[in-house]
Amino acid sequence: MTRLNMLQAINTTLRGELARDERTLVLGQDVGRLGGVFRATDGLLDEFGPDRVVDMPLAEASIVGAAIGLAAAGLVPIAEMQFLGFSHQAFHQIGAQLARMRYRSQGRFPMPVVIRAPFGGGVRTPELHSEALEAQFVQSPGLSVVMPATPADAKGLLQTAVRSSDPVLFCEPLRGYRLVTGEVADGDAPVPFGKLRVARDGTDVTLVAWSAAVQVAEKAAEALAEEGISAAVVDLRTLVPLDEAGLADAVAATGRCVVVHEAPLSAGFGAEVVATVNDAAFYSLEAPVARVAAPDTPYPPGRIEDHFVPGVDRVVAAARATVKAV
Repeated sequence: MTRLNMLQAINTTLRGELARDERTLVLGQDVGRLGGVFRATDGLLDEFGPDRVVDMPLAEASIVGAAIGLAAAGLVPIAEMQFLGFSHQAFHQIGAQLARMRYRSQGRFPMPVVIRAPFGGGVRTPELHSEALEAQFVQSPGLSVVMPATPADAKGLLQTAVRSSDPVLFCEPLRGYRLVTGEVADGDAPVPFGKLRVARDGTDVTLVAWSAAVQVAEKAAEALAEEGISAAVVDLRTLVPLDEAGLADAVAATGRCVVVHEAPLSAGFGAEVVATVNDAAFYSLEAPVARVAAPDTPYPPGRIEDHFVPGVDRVVAAARATVKAV
């Protein structure tokens, strides 16, 4: 085991996967000579050369389109969007081509493509950089949507993603790149999709989150403990596939649930979590499921994003109200 931050875990995993399978390559804007805007691909060009670490134009549709063609030719491309907010420029390629190519071709063309995309608030980025758009891609059947919250999961889930024969959108939390550290296995440690992680046990309320919101939920659970409220924290890890049985069990164990995410409230993935809980654990509920999310507005300037991104105080207030609900 080695203690790494999330960025180091991703860089190490990319290096390992490029060494493991010569069909694998990395492509995206500034991934080569610069080493990525956040240095996630730092050093890979020198080690593997320009044929396997490819700088692309500032054209997200071309990056994803090229990845589709490379996969159809038998390669394993790992494409980088500099920010998830830029993915709208490639929305057609991702949803209408990449996600359904295997289905459309009746299995002739597997699509072993990973799209890495950092996102999220707390780092004072300009507009179109921090948006949490994960729910928009959940409705692209054939595409897995992966949301790691820890360095160990960043490695394990990325290994699983690269070795999958189906496409994966791999969303990385910006503020976790250097701030979130943890023990990471040195060798192979793939983490299966569709299996949530219980980050903290509790008996009074279950906080459900993914990506950087998991750390917010954990801090809220610590604050709630000082009030005598025992909060469990569940990290979904993957939205597609969703661990429906694990989610139902986690909520049934406490009878109360609060869902936390950075995307705007309306039609955010939290709504799907609520629907799943109502379907699978309704008779265990002692109170309605609450949601803590961003408001239904465009992402604000960095100086006021703390009023936009859900924080610990809002999660604590929602959990307190849920526990006290009759």
